[in-house]
Amino acid sequence: MNFDRKDLSHDTLLNFYKAIVWPRLIEEKMLVLLRQGRIGKWFSGIGQEAISVGSTLAMQPDEYILPMHRNLGVFTTRNIPLFNLMAQWQGKAAGFTKGRDRSFHFGTQHYKIVGMISHLGPQMAVATGIALADVLAGRKKATLVFTGDGATSEGDFHEAINVAAVWSLPVIFLIENNGYALSTTTAEQYKCENLVDKAKGYGIEGRQIDGNNLLEVYHTINEIATEIRESPRPVLIECMTFRRRGHEEASGVKYVPPHLFEIWKAKDPVTCFEQFLIDEKILQPSWVSYTFNEFVPKIEAEIEKALNEPAIIPDIQTELSDMYMPHTPVVANRNVGSSPKRYMDAISDAMRLSMRKYPNLVLMGQDIADYGGVFKITDGFMNEFGKARVRNTPLCESAIIGAGLGLSINGYKSVIEMQFADFVSVGFNQIVNNLAKSHYRWGQNADVVIRMPAGAGTGAGPFHSQSNEAWFTKTPGLKVVYPSTPADAKGLLMSAIDDPNPVIYFEHKYLYRTLTDEVPEGDYYVEIGKAKTKREGNDVTIITYGLGVHWALEYANKYPDISIEIIDLRSLQPWDQEAAMAGVKKTGRALILHEDTQTCGLGAEISATLTEHCFNYLDAPIMRCAGLDTAIPMDAGLEKQFLANSRLEEVMERLLRY
Repeated sequence: MNFDRKDLSHDTLLNFYKAIVWPRLIEEKMLVLLRQGRIGKWFSGIGQEAISVGSTLAMQPDEYILPMHRNLGVFTTRNIPLFNLMAQWQGKAAGFTKGRDRSFHFGTQHYKIVGMISHLGPQMAVATGIALADVLAGRKKATLVFTGDGATSEGDFHEAINVAAVWSLPVIFLIENNGYALSTTTAEQYKCENLVDKAKGYGIEGRQIDGNNLLEVYHTINEIATEIRESPRPVLIECMTFRRRGHEEASGVKYVPPHLFEIWKAKDPVTCFEQFLIDEKILQPSWVSYTFNEFVPKIEAEIEKALNEPAIIPDIQTELSDMYMPHTPVVANRNVGSSPKRYMDAISDAMRLSMRKYPNLVLMGQDIADYGGVFKITDGFMNEFGKARVRNTPLCESAIIGAGLGLSINGYKSVIEMQFADFVSVGFNQIVNNLAKSHYRWGQNADVVIRMPAGAGTGAGPFHSQSNEAWFTKTPGLKVVYPSTPADAKGLLMSAIDDPNPVIYFEHKYLYRTLTDEVPEGDYYVEIGKAKTKREGNDVTIITYGLGVHWALEYANKYPDISIEIIDLRSLQPWDQEAAMAGVKKTGRALILHEDTQTCGLGAEISATLTEHCFNYLDAPIMRCAGLDTAIPMDAGLEKQFLANSRLEEVMERLLRY
């Protein structure tokens, strides 16, 4: 192994040696603890330390690094105390996730590290958002994100690199090619000769380096990071290495040909660097044992201290409250008059005012810049706010949602437009596993609003007409709103943008141009989680939202002899249980009306809650009126049959005569 020290001093090289020995000794201690049964799981990075240590040494302390399972050297080189790391691994309160996650599934703003989730690939998109924030703020910074050879098969790998390439973002995508994704070999992962060859397809630079050579890793990352801070662009690095242990210790290594261990033992990054220092008369052989004797007692003491920490005492209220970042909503609105606006114009108004209020707010979506969006809601925005803040995106919902989280991590807000709510399915993982769980896991909020043009009534068929709110209402950590009027469309969107938590904002396409009403001028907020009684009544209560509100009002106008209370939920997560229960207690009869399919729609949850808490007040069973349990058809007659309002009279008749 050829080590090129270049202009590094003796003292610097000795510090590099200590930096690579420290995680190796910790790893060896962890294996002992595992055999003793004192810990339950470990992902070993033995044999790969040069990548973690060398790359981290090359990055500036205030630059973000997004590591993976086997990157202990990133955390130790950033000088995170071993006590806190051990507490994290053991689920103690002194860890970074309060016992809620394990291993390196955490982040820390103090050390500028953002850990992975088990799905591996999504963190690459988060890195692009972090880098985008630096570019927008004019900060000359680089971002480093790790991935493995197996994760290069995921769509997130392609999406993230493509976005970084198109937007010229200063991200170093580092592949640790250790030969195996658990037991699946690289030959079963990709057909190209080298993973670095994929860089050509994205029009970016790619380099393959010896991942076991500490100095080669350091010099390469240092050189690239220095360049891209000044001239932002992404670079793909493939570090060739070998995993000397199993994917995790329980999986073993029987699937690995034995001769490979001998080959790679000779390339051990610690012993090879150590020998280089000895050969260069920089390190005395006797100093090796001194270093070990200095480190081992420290490791023992820190680990024992963490192991002796008391177990976390579970507290329900703490767990519930930590799902969301604390936020005091704006509830006071200045009385500056109102004017008639269409539903879609109210949405535009909310975003325009928010863009003026928050210089760190970025809009992202397909065709939203020059074209103004397929529904023209962002028409003219690019001229006022510029392409940097009103960003056309490639067709890659997962990467853009992940980038939204990255922006939030690095001090920005974002509103992301799904061209149609149906398309969110390809970004589902980023929403339910990254955005929703981020604050609960390590205290990092996701200041992201996702606009969801939803609903039927335009004959758009199964892939442009779904009401898929129930996909998200069951996911803790998300807030979900669904306005039915232009005023609420503006007020809820401004509240969603103000809120530092992830908000899924549903807007009904049918209402865009068909509904006009008075909308307050200037900044206007509707509190998330508060329902509105649209009509007072005594005979029956209809609980609804979205287009269902207008169906209910039409029915009530058609049958004026029936005294109908209509409650517009407006927010679906959290939903206003108090208002719904008060309405049911008042009339004794309840009908839940929504456009989404009936089975497992939100109506089922509302019905269960009302039955549990209002049973003694009911004069009839709670009934639901919802969409058919089918996909949404295109044909006008079939679509009409699908929609809940085609059955509203029948269901109401059954409820009233019970």
